Amino acid sequence: MNILVLNCGSSSAKFAVIDSADGTEHLTGIAQRLGTAEASLDYSHNGQKHVQKLPGAGHDQGLRAAVQVMDDLGLRASLAGVGHRVVHGGSKFASSMRITPEVVAQVEACIHLGPLHNPPNLVGIRLAEQLLPNLPQVAVFDTAFHQTMPARAYTYPVPHEWLTQYDVRRYGFHGTSHRYVTQKAQELLGIAANEGCLVTAHLGNGCSATAVKNGESVDTTMGLTPLEGLVMGTRSGSVDPALLGYVARATGQTADAVLDALNKKSGLLGMSGLSNDMRTLQEAAAQGNPRAQLAIEVFCYVLAKQLAGLVVALGRLDALVFTGGIGENSAEIREKVLNLLGFLGLQLDPGANAQAVRGKAGRITHSLKPQALVVPTNEERMIALDTAALVSGSFAGAQYL
Repeated sequence: MNILVLNCGSSSAKFAVIDSADGTEHLTGIAQRLGTAEASLDYSHNGQKHVQKLPGAGHDQGLRAAVQVMDDLGLRASLAGVGHRVVHGGSKFASSMRITPEVVAQVEACIHLGPLHNPPNLVGIRLAEQLLPNLPQVAVFDTAFHQTMPARAYTYPVPHEWLTQYDVRRYGFHGTSHRYVTQKAQELLGIAANEGCLVTAHLGNGCSATAVKNGESVDTTMGLTPLEGLVMGTRSGSVDPALLGYVARATGQTADAVLDALNKKSGLLGMSGLSNDMRTLQEAAAQGNPRAQLAIEVFCYVLAKQLAGLVVALGRLDALVFTGGIGENSAEIREKVLNLLGFLGLQLDPGANAQAVRGKAGRITHSLKPQALVVPTNEERMIALDTAALVSGSFAGAQYL
């Protein structure tokens, strides 16, 4: 069953036509730099890359151009549904949902929680409904996987009315990735979907880790927003909240400006002053750049510390799972982290670790209990699978909370 997977951002719209049965990607692309003179549609089909200039195009023109490409390639007629990535479902959604007016209204009600992401996600939904009116539409929420967290994990120690009146709590993100790699790790480990104590680490420009017990998220590092938790490419991760007011007073900036810096100018980029790309920092560190070296050390130390903390939620650790661009491809980062976590019984296998790159999955430790695995993520495939299941009526458990 061919599914159109759509991920709409503020100035871009990623899309892919995926066969949900075997994961074949018939078409992948992005309408990017929307709203500028440099707007373009970049797509790949059968290994061939194409670029179509769309100067000044907005989301409407960008998606119309993408649908036209699907028409030209004979793919539109094969589509069975459209799956949308929606970043914030708040506490409203515990699973992916077929889109109805009620679902759209609930996503709109979560805009105050995801002001940067939910509005463009909604633009994508409305445009897809206009351009592909006969296709069922499905929303797949980044936050849904984490709705199984117990109150002790999602509750912040703040005035209770902040929770009841303003929805202040931990929500967690990257749920589609954590769910996908959990299922793949369970297959590799030979355990059932409702078994196992895993910690999954999604490491890319954005990073988060999740404690998964018997197939369900029981704690995670991201919080009310994707800023909390691990050190990331440009995000600071967890810092003292008093930092916000202190830096604002010290620099004469507004609190919003400081918050913007914590989101866009911190993390690896802020510490190194060089790049948010781990590959660039590893090259610089190897050449003796002290700030790049420190950025890597802080990244690994904070990661190891928070991974160890998540084991508390599990009671034991069966496997640590690395995924995402860094998690799948940086043997050096995995080695540093596992060396810091040796007290858990994780024993690195240097040879296996070196080979687990460029999409190769498998165990990277000599130890079996616990063990560490590399599992490539595929959020688009997960979205396609959920969409196909909801379209066909075979999806169990779709629900509101």
